[in-house]
Amino acid sequence: MVRQVRRLIALAAGMLLAAVLTGPAHAGGPARTAGPARVAVPAAPKPQPAGVDITGDRLAEPLRLRAATHPAAVVAVIDQVSWLGRTGSPSGPAAKDLGPKYTVVVFAGEIATQTYDLYPLAKGGPRVHRPAKQPGPSPKAKAGWFLGRLNMSEALRTAGVPLEQQVDTVGGGGGGERVLPDESLNPGQDLDEALDELQRLLLLNVGVMLVITLGLAGIALLIRRRTR
Repeated sequence: MVRQVRRLIALAAGMLLAAVLTGPAHAGGPARTAGPARVAVPAAPKPQPAGVDITGDRLAEPLRLRAATHPAAVVAVIDQVSWLGRTGSPSGPAAKDLGPKYTVVVFAGEIATQTYDLYPLAKGGPRVHRPAKQPGPSPKAKAGWFLGRLNMSEALRTAGVPLEQQVDTVGGGGGGERVLPDESLNPGQDLDEALDELQRLLLLNVGVMLVITLGLAGIALLIRRRTR
C-alpha cells in the first residue's frame, strides 16, 4: 500500500514537472532568444562649405570668397596653405624683404578655423607665416615660417588681390624676380660664345699639328744628312 502511494506521488510530481516545462511551448510556441540590441549610429555631420577672407595691402575692405560663389578662387587660395607641415622655421626673412602682407582666414561654413599671413612678393620667393594664435576649435598652433608656392602671387591676384601679373616668373611666384637670369634668356649670346670657343680650339689644334709636322721634318732631314 505504501509503495503504491509513493508511486502515485512520484507520477504526479513527474506530470506536474512536465506540464511546467511544456507549458510555454503550448501557450505561445517556442521561446525565441533575443538578439543583440542595435545601437543607433548618428549620421556624420554634413561638411560645411569652405570659404576664405583676405585682408591686406591696398584692400579697402576684406575679400569674402565662398565656395558657392567663387569655387575656383577658394580652392586656389586654400591650396596655398593646406599642405603646410606641423613645424616650420622659427624665424623668417627680415621685415624689409617681406613685401606686402595678406592675411587669409579659412572658414568652414561661417566658422573661422585657421589663419595665415601670406607674402607673395617676398625676396627670394613667397613666404607663409602661421601665427600661434588660431581661431576655431584649436586656438593654439605651433608658429612657423614656410616657403610658399611659386604661384602664390597669381592665385591671390586671380582671387581679387590687387597684384601685378607676374609674366616673367615660373608659376607667378619667386617674389617678383626672374627665376632664370637674363643671360640664360638670350640664346644668340650662348651661340656666339660657343663659336668663339670652337674657333680657339681649332686654332690650337692647327698650331699643334704644325709644330709636330715641323718637328718630324727636322728629324727626317737630320737622319738624311747622317746617312750620306
